Amino acid sequence: MTWGHAMTKANHSVREIGQRTDDSRLPTGITGFDTLTRGGLPAGRTTLVVGGAGCGKTLFALQTLVEGARRWSEPGIFVAFEQRPQDIVADAASFGWDLPRLQRSKLFFLDAQLATTTVQAGAFDLAGLLAGLAHKAREMGARRIVFDGIDMLLTQLEDPAAERRELYRLHQWLQDSGLTGILTAKSEDSDPTLLHRYGFLQFLADCVVLLDHRLAGTVATRHLRIVKYRGGNASCNDVPLVLSARGVAVVSYDRETLDYEASSQRLTTGVAQLDTMLSGGFFRGSCVLVSGAPGTAKSTLAGAFAEAACRRGEPTLYVSFDQGSAEITRNLASVGIRLSAYLRSGRLRMHSVHARSRACEAHLSELRALAEEHGTRCLVIDPLSALNAAGEGDPRGRFERLILWAKERGITLLGTTLLSDDGREESTPIDVSTIADTWLHLTYSIQGGERSRSLSIVKARGIGHSNQVRELSLSRDGPTLTEVYVAGGAVLMGTMRWEREQQESASRARERRQAEDHQRHAEASVAELRSRIDVLKVELDTKVEELKRIRHQQSSDSDTRAATSSGLRRLRRADPVPSHPTAARPRPGKRP
Repeated sequence: MTWGHAMTKANHSVREIGQRTDDSRLPTGITGFDTLTRGGLPAGRTTLVVGGAGCGKTLFALQTLVEGARRWSEPGIFVAFEQRPQDIVADAASFGWDLPRLQRSKLFFLDAQLATTTVQAGAFDLAGLLAGLAHKAREMGARRIVFDGIDMLLTQLEDPAAERRELYRLHQWLQDSGLTGILTAKSEDSDPTLLHRYGFLQFLADCVVLLDHRLAGTVATRHLRIVKYRGGNASCNDVPLVLSARGVAVVSYDRETLDYEASSQRLTTGVAQLDTMLSGGFFRGSCVLVSGAPGTAKSTLAGAFAEAACRRGEPTLYVSFDQGSAEITRNLASVGIRLSAYLRSGRLRMHSVHARSRACEAHLSELRALAEEHGTRCLVIDPLSALNAAGEGDPRGRFERLILWAKERGITLLGTTLLSDDGREESTPIDVSTIADTWLHLTYSIQGGERSRSLSIVKARGIGHSNQVRELSLSRDGPTLTEVYVAGGAVLMGTMRWEREQQESASRARERRQAEDHQRHAEASVAELRSRIDVLKVELDTKVEELKRIRHQQSSDSDTRAATSSGLRRLRRADPVPSHPTAARPRPGKRP
């Protein structure tokens, strides 16, 4: 429908279209925006969306109509003053909204561009256009309407007073209609709040949304800020606006409170010795940071965690910003971490993209969408620090939103970050270490001309963890942590540890041989003494027997003499031998 056709419509009253709902909100369906505004745009009122070229004004307004039609079956009208409707529909095809289907009953596009051949005769006003729109709105039962590029229309009016009059007319029409209206306008100044000719639009509108397109180094970023929101408590912070394959999304906190569940379930790290150091592993739904210098095996620990998650049957997403998926899979296989089978089964999904290809918030928005689509339970981002080069402003805020998003969904997040290898730094460049639940730090130890990897646990909230520095070894059987080895008050690793262990092993072998020699000598002495004892025992037994014989012989001889003496006395008829010789002795002083 052209503008000329619209102007031929009868000027019906627009009060029949709907009722004002001053205290209600109309959801836009734009991710993050409805959270930011506590429900959406003010229903039945006027919203002004203003910004420079390329900041997403048209897309923001169109997406509000599309989501209203798709989610809540609310028909909408799009009045285009700057682009042809067919061009808008073609441009939006990449977002998967299927606008041709919605156009059959839910969406109506009005081509309101003035042809270059149009000749203006007499005073110009919007009465005819608004009358035609009122008729169409009643016919469709429309709830939402967009006037895209209202500034292009008003350039036809050379009288500032006429411009104001027509804007007031439009504003009054929207108020009376009960339609929720969105007006878009361009800002030609670096400050989008400065609308030189139409600045009073901000005073008329009930809600004013500013969009901004800026550069952070060489990376383009978009931002959104709500300057004004009548009758509502909307956040006025400057927040990122992300343009993705699904449309626009506002990056904000999903909620203001930190009321999310805290699981006590433990998940293995993929390294048995590290599980022991952590008294069982990571908490489910926690945030784990692995920091270290290049080559300290940060990606290896990340791969071990991902493999362990896949082995448990959990959907896992591995996001890399410095290596391709095939390269990661190949490199991890060399240290016993095999992910190919899980990639083929779909349990593991790998997403590799260059960090500087888009803004940091665009990356984070995309990986959140991928994780939700995949049903991810464990998320690996390698490295998190690469995203810092693709953004500006508050890096802590970006990653804090990511961590809170993961915690609210029970997703266990493991990210790596680059640190210097001096081992003295207790913070990270992206300042995410302060909000991480567990922080593992990897570093190098150079001893005896050899570089060895070591791991320590900087912090582990809610976990009684080890305070030891353990050597990390990589082999075809996977990563392992060796037991702490202390010699001379110092922890030894690598070749120096091996040499000291060899020395101690040789020393123990010498001591063992010496002990064995002493044992043999002692055993020989004992055997000799036992042999001598046996000989002496034989001699003793012989002497004892001989002594017995002698005593027996003496007793036998005594008995023989006594018997002979007794016989002789009987033969001589002599007195018997007294039993007690003393009894037969004469008493002293008497004679016998």
